[in-house]
Amino acid sequence: MFRLLRSVFRKHSTAKKRIVFPPPEHNQEEERLSLSAYATFDRSEFSRRTGYHIRNEDFFLQAVIHRSYLQLCPPGQLQSNERLEFLGDSVLNLIVAEYLYHDFPQAEEGQLSKIRSRLVSRAALGACARRLKLVDFLLLSPSAHQSIEDGSESILVDAMEAFVAAIYLDGGYAAARNFIGDHLLRALGSSLMSRDENYKSRLLEFTQGRGLGTPRYVTIHESGPDHNPLFTVEVQVGGIPVGTGTGGNKKTAEQNAASQAIEYLQSTENRPAAHTG
Repeated sequence: MFRLLRSVFRKHSTAKKRIVFPPPEHNQEEERLSLSAYATFDRSEFSRRTGYHIRNEDFFLQAVIHRSYLQLCPPGQLQSNERLEFLGDSVLNLIVAEYLYHDFPQAEEGQLSKIRSRLVSRAALGACARRLKLVDFLLLSPSAHQSIEDGSESILVDAMEAFVAAIYLDGGYAAARNFIGDHLLRALGSSLMSRDENYKSRLLEFTQGRGLGTPRYVTIHESGPDHNPLFTVEVQVGGIPVGTGTGGNKKTAEQNAASQAIEYLQSTENRPAAHTG
């Protein structure tokens, strides 16, 4: 257990270690607590990857602490990044809305809302977090870290929002806008805005246009801890399974199932009919 925890800490390069509370005397239980006493953040590496130069490191030390890490620490000594996540979500939505309002003057409200939902979606934020390798900075339990390696986006999305809030508190609105512009809007914006990712809507249009009825979505499996659940959903057309998908929430799993169903149904539609005789 202690070896695994130490391996998590070694990932954070040569960052300065900040002692949150005094290390206790040595025994097995107290060694565990001592290991959890160090909240680390490599500010120089973060600046190198993002282009943002930190003023007050405290905001970023808060941003790296996932709630699963608190189970490794004495009660009440640390606070997770959830409050920053809450603030970052609002800042992110405002900045993206402002960007779309000014850059698409002819677009109507419904179209702007649709584009914004893509830009702040779990897929977009998760892709941005993975490209910046934000996981390198996070303090997590081993199981939470494993869930990221297994492809879960939930923790990375929360971390992305927490870092947006940290930059906003540290450098102000303009700094947060520059960060989002550089790493989300300009990096992912054009591809996301030109692609319709509402696969459920596309599947419904496909099936109804061919007289196949309305797709039915069934949750067939739930797994994972409360802070990072994983849902598996099956979509049926005419009572026949045509696709499955997984995701950190049912909405994402349904979209992924619909995407697979569209691909399957289109492939069967285009398949040449078998010759008889």
